[in-house]
Amino acid sequence: MFGDLIEPQFHPGEREAQARAGVAPRGSAIRHRMPDQHRLFFAALPFVVVATTDDAGWPLATILSGLPGFIASPDAETLWIAAVPDPRDPAGAWLKPGAPIGILGIDLATRRRNRANGWIANVLPGRLTVAVKESFGNCPQYIHIGDIEPGHAVPHDVETLDRLDEPARDAIAAADTLFVATVSGHGVDISHRGGRPGFVQVGGDTLTVPDYAGNRYFNTLGNMLLDPRAALLFPDFASGDLLLVQGQTEILWDVPEGERLPGAERLWRLHVTRAWRRRGAVPLHWTLRAMSPSFAQPPGT
Repeated sequence: MFGDLIEPQFHPGEREAQARAGVAPRGSAIRHRMPDQHRLFFAALPFVVVATTDDAGWPLATILSGLPGFIASPDAETLWIAAVPDPRDPAGAWLKPGAPIGILGIDLATRRRNRANGWIANVLPGRLTVAVKESFGNCPQYIHIGDIEPGHAVPHDVETLDRLDEPARDAIAAADTLFVATVSGHGVDISHRGGRPGFVQVGGDTLTVPDYAGNRYFNTLGNMLLDPRAALLFPDFASGDLLLVQGQTEILWDVPEGERLPGAERLWRLHVTRAWRRRGAVPLHWTLRAMSPSFAQPPGT
């Protein structure tokens, strides 16, 4: 049953993060190939969040979307994604054969999420072929419940920022969802973070993000220990806008109780070095039905 699990289960950064936090994961189900339920899950999604790296090793992230069925899995180690980035997408040029790719699928209606990491095996007009090397599920915590429907986004030219301007700070301060791309010796990974609007604190060009209790894998923080570079993707599903932010991270493991957000176990910061704003980038509209049950009342109460 567990013959396809990866050994060792966690890389040195993840094991160091687990030790720093003083916890051990509640088991692990990181596999070399996708179980059938993950293959069916991806095939039913209208969008996925993907990450890759540029030629200097910096992570980048974007969203690929289509009608359900735009993703297919001909076998347990392959995903076909019938979507490619807009040529103006900062990540677009780097989603090429041989590039690492991290894929995160989320069903906002059911709060299910699964990840698949690997390499781009081939790029054809309108389609990526992904060779999956890691497949694992995540807990449903901190995912806000909503409905995704096709929208009518009109892509604009990309705005490149060398620091956060006021509209970017306002968008981050209003966000209740972000995706964080990190790198490690295994490739690239993309993960989800959620909270109440304003859960990301903005101080000039420094973003402070609470780290809530999760599955104790510490994939993201473990990667940050090996390579502090990260990219944060902030989607606005009402407008279709995307804000992509790159920078160097630092983890604050020991934060006095009074300085944490309620329910946060620790904090991490991203010091912004570059950002891109893409208005009308995603042709999807998200309608919030309920905050994550994790935030039905203030965490920790």
